[in-house]
Amino acid sequence: MQIRDERPDDVLCISQIQYAAFKGHPVHAPGAEPFEHRIVERLRACGAMTLSLLAEVDGEGVGHIALSPCVVGEDRSGWFLLGPVGVLPRLQGQGIGSALVREALGRLRDLGASGIVLVGDPGFYARFGFGNVRGLAYRGVPDQYVLAACLRDKAPKGEIVAHEAFDVPGV
Repeated sequence: MQIRDERPDDVLCISQIQYAAFKGHPVHAPGAEPFEHRIVERLRACGAMTLSLLAEVDGEGVGHIALSPCVVGEDRSGWFLLGPVGVLPRLQGQGIGSALVREALGRLRDLGASGIVLVGDPGFYARFGFGNVRGLAYRGVPDQYVLAACLRDKAPKGEIVAHEAFDVPGV
């Protein structure tokens, strides 16, 4: 497997990966269409992705992760929101998503980021150093799913405000 930065000719492949990864996912109401691919498209259109990484196996795009700047409480810089991360359903559970998360953590650490926040499964993300932080919140999300990985000494505090690309119309 190879993980690399997104290239212009990867746009359609990435949308297809994200759509497939979330089609029928339990985070969506039964029968609801996924919208995660639209978030990635909107982040890209706004120039708001700090990282867009594609995982390939034998030259085929099979996984993708996006990270974008966010506001955490009073901190207007240094924090990044992880998501969405998606892997083709036929390859889920084989370590591709984990490899993407590890690569993203390493790259943001190298950039001097304060940390990464996300909304996700604590059981999955704990292995990468993500955990609940008292005082960290994301509007409309139960606290147990609001996670952070601190890459420097300062813990996040306050409400996470994502880029407006996450406000997908019709969702």
